[in-house]
This record gives sequence, structure tokens and C-alpha cells, in this order.
Amino acid sequence: MYTNMKPIVLAILGAAALFLLISCEDTEKNEDITNTVNKDGAIESAVKVEQLDSLRDVIITTHSVWKDNTIIKNIEYRDTVPGLGMKRTVAENADGDMKDVTVKKEYEIYITVK
Repeated sequence: MYTNMKPIVLAILGAAALFLLISCEDTEKNEDITNTVNKDGAIESAVKVEQLDSLRDVIITTHSVWKDNTIIKNIEYRDTVPGLGMKRTVAENADGDMKDVTVKKEYEIYITVK
């Protein structure tokens, strides 16, 4: 079936297959994720949500500006948002016992960097 194909066609198909295999490799690796901050010149940001009371949460966003291995400025923003309420879930203790518990719902945090 493939014996009638010209060598150039086989070479193109082989290269395409090789390219496909290489492009699918290491899909879990993300070069944008790091465990360290370039303290020579960077902006390090952190976002967390804390419970203010039973009805409200506070979003705390902090930015540390690094230059020449020194923090030159810290910036913090606080915003009050409605709490998400409570939810029922199953929890497991250290002994493996399961129990129905009520826990606070938490916001999911998504960050887009441009």
C-alpha cells in the first residue's frame, strides 16, 4: 500500500509524525511556574482570602517590588466581598473515620498575567 509513495512524501509524513510526538511531550511542564523570585528585578504578588465575619470575606492582594536584591516597595490592597456561605461535606480524620461536617465555602482564585 505504501510502497508506491515517493520518498519525499514519506519524509514529509515522517517529519509530521515526529513533530506531533515532540509537541505532545511534557504537557505538564510549564516554564512560567517558578519556585524562586528573580530579586534582581521583579514584582512578586500574593492573593489570599480571609473571613471577616459570617457574611463577608476580605481579599488581600500584596505586591513586593524587587530591585537589586532588595524590596523597594510593598503594596497591599484589601477588598471586602460577600462570603459564600457554608456547605456540607465528608471529612476524614487521622484514624480514617468519615464524618459529615459543615465547612465554609472558599473562593477559587484565578490569575491572568499579561
